[in-house]
Amino acid sequence: MDSPPSPPQQPEPKKLKMSTTTTNSDDEEIEPKLTSTERKPRYKRRKIAIFFAYCGVGYQGMQKNPGAKTIEADLEEALYLSGAIPEPDRGNSRRFDWSRSARTDKGVSAVGQVVSGRFYIDPPGLVDRLNSNLPSQIRIFGFKRVTASFNAKKFCDRRRYVYLIPVFALDPSSHRDGESVLASLGSENELVRCSECSERGHKVADVMGRRDNESKTVENGGNDTDASHSKASDESRVSSESGIATVSQSETTNEPRVSSLDGIAVPDGLAEGCVVLSSDNRTTYPHSELAEDVGISSSNGTAVSQSESIEEPNPSSVENENNLVRCSNGEETSAKGSRFCYGNKEKERFNRILKHYEGTHNFHNFTTRTKAEDPSARRFIVSFNANKVVTVEGMDFVKCEVVGQSFMLHQIRKMIGLAVAVMRNCAPESLIDTAFGKDININMPTAPEVGLYLDECLFTSYNHKWKDSHEELSMETYKEEAEEFKMEHIYSHIVSTEQKEGVVALWLHSLNHRNYPDFCIDGDNVTTATGERAQVDNMMQ
Repeated sequence: MDSPPSPPQQPEPKKLKMSTTTTNSDDEEIEPKLTSTERKPRYKRRKIAIFFAYCGVGYQGMQKNPGAKTIEADLEEALYLSGAIPEPDRGNSRRFDWSRSARTDKGVSAVGQVVSGRFYIDPPGLVDRLNSNLPSQIRIFGFKRVTASFNAKKFCDRRRYVYLIPVFALDPSSHRDGESVLASLGSENELVRCSECSERGHKVADVMGRRDNESKTVENGGNDTDASHSKASDESRVSSESGIATVSQSETTNEPRVSSLDGIAVPDGLAEGCVVLSSDNRTTYPHSELAEDVGISSSNGTAVSQSESIEEPNPSSVENENNLVRCSNGEETSAKGSRFCYGNKEKERFNRILKHYEGTHNFHNFTTRTKAEDPSARRFIVSFNANKVVTVEGMDFVKCEVVGQSFMLHQIRKMIGLAVAVMRNCAPESLIDTAFGKDININMPTAPEVGLYLDECLFTSYNHKWKDSHEELSMETYKEEAEEFKMEHIYSHIVSTEQKEGVVALWLHSLNHRNYPDFCIDGDNVTTATGERAQVDNMMQ
């Protein structure tokens, strides 16, 4: 008998797909679904141009360089900390399409620097977050949306730089080297050596310059800046390079210190930079009237009783729109009291010198590691002028503005260096045009970096093309903030550095034919504009 058929096997029930938000048990918690308002927001990257400023002191330039402290490295890190750059892109600038409008050298500052890239700009408050993650010497002004193809370097038509040069640097008589001082002895234009610069790297205000045959008084140039060096100045010093002896008065007694050279007592009023050695190695004063005023006999060098104290000149003066002071005798002088001033005559000459740089030239002599044959050596300078004098903390500066398409390493500092050398009669004006030649190599002086800063990057073509759909890229929006930063960080740094270290004053002593033999190149004539080299060589023989 057959067994009854087995019932058909039922298929196993289909397993339910587990959900992360629901469960089948009433005892377990159910994760609620996030509403649209509670979901974590997802932001899109936006192409923007960032406007910012920085003081370059302590930095090795703008561009990021492994192992060096740079502006770019600090800025990228601040962008990451502020949420503008995600973790995977940290330190990899290509991932966010990074570009900069200009590269600045070590120690050079900027007021209108621009960088671009693709960043997260939401939620609002990116500028405040960036500034909170940056040191005070780097300040973000703001950002503007740009086109997807925008590149801060390629779309920048021109760059404007400013170099602040102290007015005294353009005075042919101030801060001269020892050989020039010796060469001038006995002439109508005798020079005074600034001894503090040569031996201690600090200038003595208002005691260097051309001696005036009609002057019977000497200005005491001591100020607060030089007070810290008074102790070192009390010791008698002799400069072996120029043969200039200086002696000064002791702090504890009223008796003058005696020079070990000749035993001549010299009062403290003329100790700093005013005592020179004559050709017979005796300490003298070039004008007998001057010696009588301070109680020194210039004929035999013996000390006599000191007469009335030296009177400081106190001319009636009034400040005009050019920051100059008009003296009672009708001459214009600077507010600091020096006889040299940047008047109309000096301004016209300096602008004529700077105008040589305008146009397209081969600037291979004004940079490093660039040969004359390199196409990059040819640069176009739109304008170069020095029409303004600015006064910061009592010090006068000539504001040199240069606008060009782009600049090479040290190019602006070398252009300023040669222009100052020409203005001081250390080099002929024709040397500038000679330096543009491809078949000649000239060693150019490089002005200190402290006075140079990037003033603005110009995007004229971009603004004209996209004026109907995008914001204008300019510093006009941030003009007030930029001016405040400039005065607080850049200008104050330039002045304090010059007052404390005398960087420009010390550099001026190097502008001579021994350090720069190419200053003697003047067409077929191997000489300088003033014949100074011939005077020095004749005296050295």
